[in-house]
Amino acid sequence: MTTTPGDGAERPPRQDPGRQPVGRRRFLGYVLAAPTLMTAAPLAAASDARAGQAGAGQGTAGIPSPEITELVDLNEVMTAAALPTSGLITVEVHTDGTVSFALPRTEVGQGITTSTAMLIAEELGVPLARVRVTLADARPELLFNQLTGGSNTTFSTYTPIRVAAAIARSRLLRAAADDWGVAVTDVTWKDGVVSGPGGRSAGIGDLSPAAAGVRTEQVSVALKDPGSFTVIGRPHGRVDARAAVTGQKKFTLDLDVPDALPTMVCRPPTINGTVGSVANAAEVRAMPGVTDVVVIPTGVAVRATTFGRCIDAVRALRVAWRPGSAEGASDASVLATLRDAELPMGLPPLTPSVEERFTFHFRSNSALEPNCAIADVRPGRAEVWSSLKAPIVAKEIIAARLGLPLGAVTVHVTEGGGSFGRKLFFDAALEAVEVSRRIGKPVKLMWHRADDVRQGRTHPMATSRVRISYLGDTVLGYKQRHTGVSTDLGHGIGEILTAMAARLPVGDRAFSQTFFQLSQSMPYEFGVNSRLLSETGKGFNTGSMRGVYSPDVTCARELLVDRLAARMGKDPWRFRHDVLHDDRARAVLDTAAEAGGWGRTMPAGTAQGIAFHAEYHSACAVLVEIDCRPEVTGRPVRDGVTGPRVTKAVVAVDVGLAVNPRGLEAQMTGCVMDGIALTLTSSLHLRDGHFLEASWDNYFYTRQWNTPPELKVVVMPSTTERPGGAGELGVAAAMAAVACAYGRATGTMPTVFPINHGTLSFTPKPTVPPVPASPTDGLDHVR
Repeated sequence: MTTTPGDGAERPPRQDPGRQPVGRRRFLGYVLAAPTLMTAAPLAAASDARAGQAGAGQGTAGIPSPEITELVDLNEVMTAAALPTSGLITVEVHTDGTVSFALPRTEVGQGITTSTAMLIAEELGVPLARVRVTLADARPELLFNQLTGGSNTTFSTYTPIRVAAAIARSRLLRAAADDWGVAVTDVTWKDGVVSGPGGRSAGIGDLSPAAAGVRTEQVSVALKDPGSFTVIGRPHGRVDARAAVTGQKKFTLDLDVPDALPTMVCRPPTINGTVGSVANAAEVRAMPGVTDVVVIPTGVAVRATTFGRCIDAVRALRVAWRPGSAEGASDASVLATLRDAELPMGLPPLTPSVEERFTFHFRSNSALEPNCAIADVRPGRAEVWSSLKAPIVAKEIIAARLGLPLGAVTVHVTEGGGSFGRKLFFDAALEAVEVSRRIGKPVKLMWHRADDVRQGRTHPMATSRVRISYLGDTVLGYKQRHTGVSTDLGHGIGEILTAMAARLPVGDRAFSQTFFQLSQSMPYEFGVNSRLLSETGKGFNTGSMRGVYSPDVTCARELLVDRLAARMGKDPWRFRHDVLHDDRARAVLDTAAEAGGWGRTMPAGTAQGIAFHAEYHSACAVLVEIDCRPEVTGRPVRDGVTGPRVTKAVVAVDVGLAVNPRGLEAQMTGCVMDGIALTLTSSLHLRDGHFLEASWDNYFYTRQWNTPPELKVVVMPSTTERPGGAGELGVAAAMAAVACAYGRATGTMPTVFPINHGTLSFTPKPTVPPVPASPTDGLDHVR
């Protein structure tokens, strides 16, 4: 049985006797004509998404700060764009008693297959173990409804999925009642089994064919009251946990596609360089195991029987390279360009103010899983496998690149081992398609770690200048001028029209400005406030990283809030509490402060920091404790800068309704690790047109020695009946809290991030050959 959503209108449908009109919890959906039961979800409005968010400020005098995001934010725009095709997403009940759903989003470790299964199990009333959630292939007919990003998955699919499941349940009950000749009110449902008078019972698998429709029809259904939830809102382990830890989970490189041999690319020494000539292609082609050597737009591809032989071949190639798109660029030259592009702040205020400029260096978007794809291109058709967060755009661009009709291209979405925004782009898929097309054979293409760090997607270098004016205890105004290397938003909102618009010389600016303004907000009563974005430079391969603009923008703001509180002689937590907009925000901040023991006496060189961030109908506060004493910062670490250590982190998070609190805790834990890295350790050093980092050895994401021994996540009780965005929520608050703690511990506000960027603690690996030799000294470093 499959159910599909209707248009969500409040017009009365054709009703069974006793059926109630569509109301607050009744929705329209569809039963689809099919051999077994299939149902589809409604065009759900998020009319109650902001319930419970109002509340007047109190304490310190505040002047209201109107925000466009109070009317509409990026998450709501993405949800509205997805609504017209919600009816094409179906839940199916099979004759074996299992339930399946092809999720039109991408699982990259954030746990959305688990939360989706929970929605179905809750509304359909079946054990979670009987729900199978897979990832849908690229479906262009879904238009904007197959983009994974912006913390939007649960927010936008929450009601459609529940409606489809609820209609399925209703149909199964009706089928049993009709078969037994009793009223629907005489049958009951428990754990996927329908029971009736006289001891009769039937499983949903047995009832599925009878419940299926011979024609598509519109029906209405009532959703469960949140007060009766038994699955949603309860902590659950991930449905894929066992497969992940036992090695049974299949990622792209685990797939066994016939004749798809390992393939790698020899890449240029500078960013986006191109091939001039290859001196020894025939010689490399004759190496053991090598089957093909071919020039493609991004370098020289080699296909071989193993990845080890690919690496040998890549290292053996002698290529003459043409200049790249960032030739000669360095950290200093990019910073100078950003300074020139900064929008004016205006005349100095006539009242007292605090002001500062912050610098945020390039960061890598590399995820734990290497960038990879499988492609099989033959005359008249193409088939691709990859973890893609914008698969419709990928399919449309691949079809255009190959000159094939859209129906001749199949794009399979695989589960991914992390993203950091990296998988919004399909660079590996395009390369795999190009190689397969040129050699006429299937390929299993993988980027080396050095490839992804040096030629892959990076979070743009940026500066943020902030000024807060005040008089007495009243904040009068807030200005922020954020300037960065252009963020590539060429994925649009999931399909080719917005993707192409985002690439146009004018369209890209309009797209980034819209994205910026709809994703940023001011949580404090800071009077007249303005945030303006200026972007420059297109010579870099950039992309959205978790939170996109929010971590840098929020970090700069929260540091100035700390400085302002000090100027006013106020406690940082209390000051924030008094000027926050609403009660939900204050509750989150106060919970973090109480759970973390804010204000306790600490030794010199250590300190607490607290910060707040809100986005997409959710709120988060993070309290950290940091140790900046010499005995900690001076600990010897091979080829690394130890720096300060965050010793404690407490996160309080309110996402409205937490579908899976355990999954939310895991997401917030990851956000804390991201925040620590962004503040203290992780960055790319740009020199002579290339990045010096070339592996995880010298790209310092949060290491064990900087991981807090004490970490606590407090999930607030549900404050609304709908979930808000959660995927990226904690990164900005965590980054800002660590920065504020560092400033209080050292007595000096940090203005350059990460804090240890100025110390190059490793010897850069060569750029020619582009792939470093495999290490042979691992045992030398075992303790």
